Amino acid sequence: MRDAAEARSCVGRRSLAGLCAAFLGIGSVVAAGGDDKPPGFKIATKRDSDTVTVAVEKDRTVFSVRSPVGIGQAIIERTDEKWPACVVLRLHLKGLESFQVTNGKVALEASVSSQADRPEPRLWKDGREDAPLDRRSPLWMEIRMVGGDGKPAKGVPLNDGYFELPLPAAFFAQNPNSITLKWIDFYRG
Repeated sequence: MRDAAEARSCVGRRSLAGLCAAFLGIGSVVAAGGDDKPPGFKIATKRDSDTVTVAVEKDRTVFSVRSPVGIGQAIIERTDEKWPACVVLRLHLKGLESFQVTNGKVALEASVSSQADRPEPRLWKDGREDAPLDRRSPLWMEIRMVGGDGKPAKGVPLNDGYFELPLPAAFFAQNPNSITLKWIDFYRG
């Protein structure tokens, strides 16, 4: 069962079947399965070695990012009228030193500490790291760490795991044409 933050990020949204049909990019993009008219996206990555995989899982459209270098950027542009009902990012990184997703008006930023026994995610917007967001914010994202076994990870570095971030519905309220992702893995390279 999904947690409350993820459920809130997808409130009032319907299931979308299918995947990205239209892709454009410097980096590699992979699509998987679908049965209705698939949502369309153009995806460009900054590095050839970075990949963005798009899949529909139940009621969620999942963008999986893999970055061998650990520093990268991707631009995801919708070609359909609206964004999918529920958008989830999976960052296949060992650690999350820095992450940003922007829609042109709002920038959500996050990091996960690597120092503590139990890493703590931090989330803020528009460069205001001194004013962190909390669960009451409509822009809150629950950052889950998932190990290679598919179970919640207890620490970093993540080995064959990923960071999962369901993007909040409020982030898509103005139906932006595109979103830009930027990431830095502190175990890069």
